[in-house]
Amino acid sequence: MNPLQRTLDLAAWLIPLFVLAAVLAPSVVRILREYERGVIFRLGKLLGAKGPGLVLLIPIVDRMVKIDLRVVTIDVSKQEVMTRDNVPATVDAVVYFRVVDPEAAVIKVENFLRATSLMAQTTLRSVLGQADLDDLLSRRDKINQTLQEIIDRHTDPWGIKVTSVEVKDVVLPDTMKRAMARQAESERERRAKVINAEGEFQAAEKLVQAGAMIAEQPIALQLRFLQTMREIANEHNTTTFLPIPLDIFTPFIKNSTHGSPK
Repeated sequence: MNPLQRTLDLAAWLIPLFVLAAVLAPSVVRILREYERGVIFRLGKLLGAKGPGLVLLIPIVDRMVKIDLRVVTIDVSKQEVMTRDNVPATVDAVVYFRVVDPEAAVIKVENFLRATSLMAQTTLRSVLGQADLDDLLSRRDKINQTLQEIIDRHTDPWGIKVTSVEVKDVVLPDTMKRAMARQAESERERRAKVINAEGEFQAAEKLVQAGAMIAEQPIALQLRFLQTMREIANEHNTTTFLPIPLDIFTPFIKNSTHGSPK
């Protein structure tokens, strides 16, 4: 057999082998990124999680499920809830979680993304139904912490770690908004009246102290009289004053005091 014929025969064998290798290569060689893991099943039996890097599989025998280990964000759709004090509200939230056990995320739950989303929805309605409206509006951090702990406890067997849960928006009925506005306005009016009353009380205390001081030192009344004259003279320049000594009224004041019935 001449060399040309041998070359042709060799090519006839190699070409099908190359074609077969090209077809089987994607199912034999897998490359996983740093944040990916591959859960390997051999003849239906769990072999383990591999990666990152190069992973070799046996065609037809092995099957690989790729899992992303990065933090996943899911939006919890709007939920109609009734708070503990019987106030209807519409709330939505966002859940942050990641897979910490790829094997459990594959073999213990059919679809961990959907399962976590549904768990977040039911937990959101349950927790907010046990909270008052004031807590929902002013103590949202505590509610977020409670949601995170409950969802994380339920998803832990699936290899899921819930890192954070945030209630995004709380929508109240228009009637409730108007009632809250009236309540806030009434509260502001009450505070204004209390502050005004406290100011009047403090002013009365100061006047009593001033009266006691003037009673002990009568000259203080004369000084106050002169100060008042100065203030009036500055404001009303056309007014003429005729100062009268207050001592001339002293006999009349004493007579009226002695003559008053006891």
